[in-house]
Amino acid sequence: MDTVVTALRSALVDPDGAVVRTEPDVLDAARTDKSGWIAPGGPVAVVEARTVEHVQATLRTCSALGVPVVPRGAGTGLAGGANGTEGSVVLSVARMDRILGVSTQDEYAIVEPGVLNGDLNAAVAEFGLRFAPDPASAAISSVGGNIATNAGGLRCVKYGVTREAVLGLDVVLADGRLVSTGHRTVKGVTGLDLTALLVGSEGTLGVIVGATVRLVPIPEGEPATLAAVFPDVERAAWAAALVVTDAARPSTVELLDRAALEGIAAYLGPEVMTQTTGSTSADGVFLLVEWDGPGATEAALGAVPRLQTEGGTVHLAGSAAERDRLLTIRRSFHPAMEARGRVLIEDVAVPRSRLAEMFARIAEIGTRYGIAIPTVAHAGDGNLHPNFVFDGDDVPPHVWQAADAMFRAAIELGGTLTGEHGLGVLKRRWIGDELGDDVLELQRGIRTVFDPAGILNPGKVF
Repeated sequence: MDTVVTALRSALVDPDGAVVRTEPDVLDAARTDKSGWIAPGGPVAVVEARTVEHVQATLRTCSALGVPVVPRGAGTGLAGGANGTEGSVVLSVARMDRILGVSTQDEYAIVEPGVLNGDLNAAVAEFGLRFAPDPASAAISSVGGNIATNAGGLRCVKYGVTREAVLGLDVVLADGRLVSTGHRTVKGVTGLDLTALLVGSEGTLGVIVGATVRLVPIPEGEPATLAAVFPDVERAAWAAALVVTDAARPSTVELLDRAALEGIAAYLGPEVMTQTTGSTSADGVFLLVEWDGPGATEAALGAVPRLQTEGGTVHLAGSAAERDRLLTIRRSFHPAMEARGRVLIEDVAVPRSRLAEMFARIAEIGTRYGIAIPTVAHAGDGNLHPNFVFDGDDVPPHVWQAADAMFRAAIELGGTLTGEHGLGVLKRRWIGDELGDDVLELQRGIRTVFDPAGILNPGKVF
């Protein structure tokens, strides 16, 4: 440990102060993320990089010494992908948080990886633009982390996931070389698409130190938001599928099951639920649908009869304040679960047409293992977030057994282990079940090309 720390401090001379941290509380904080998983053992140091040169020097030093490096951003991950493991150096880019440029004509921004999603949107709003990806953690998650996990969020049903918003990347490889991929043009097919490959790679191929991200115009007018309460999740899922395939595509379609609503009502207070949705948590399943841009209100009103036909009690938000209250219900799901104990926040996706079946499978799995599994879904794209609440620091064996059954159910229904959170540590054991041996071998081979010595995030993903 002393050798590594001495070498890093020698390589990282910074006029603004030391960037190599070894205090016990700093090291301990780097062992966990928002998933609640705590790495056994811990890192020998945390490097708080402020420049590209810091990242390069760290990787050159660790490559020469054969020390594993765990890239880390804001620490809001949900799969253990950026948790500092035994004997590693955690390379944090959270302090690389500058917006380096904005092109309003070409509609892109050049940013460092530590820029928070919400801060980027606040900065470009004056130009009438925004960064389209909208994860529920937008206020606290970084753009680099969004890219590393290919985050999605509430608006991706209309605007796509992070991969669609990334034009180019600056990446430091395991040996310290700096490379740039992609273009600042909308079109570009020179060579293989390494940018798309790096998006979602969870720090296993290189460390992102800069990104050129696409911006989109903020839609004109006010959004139109519907809240619909259904007697059961099957009818709510079917109603969601109907509105998503309409010509006037909504920007947000979120479904919360009965257990999720009960938790949110306990967290916010039942009066908030009644004032906002006209219903208490015990009355059904909540579907939130929002349209933006010209014609949003007309599209929302046009959807009301279809939602009512499927059994929904529908309410159109009459003001910006009421819309905010509806979105607060959705965004309060994870805090409501965390108020109950430790939470294993999962992330599976199935074809939209199988959404109701997946909800049914989750309910059956919960009954089988004697646990409640409150679930929220980005219903517009079939992405579900089942939550397992438990006591203590370690996930109990029966919860992992239930999660195992859930992952296998998602794959059986033609879905995937993760829609946007990544695999990290917590899901790596199931990757072969989805990809198969041949594809897994190809992916491991690609990882070796980028990182022959295997120092980048070892033990993560695959």
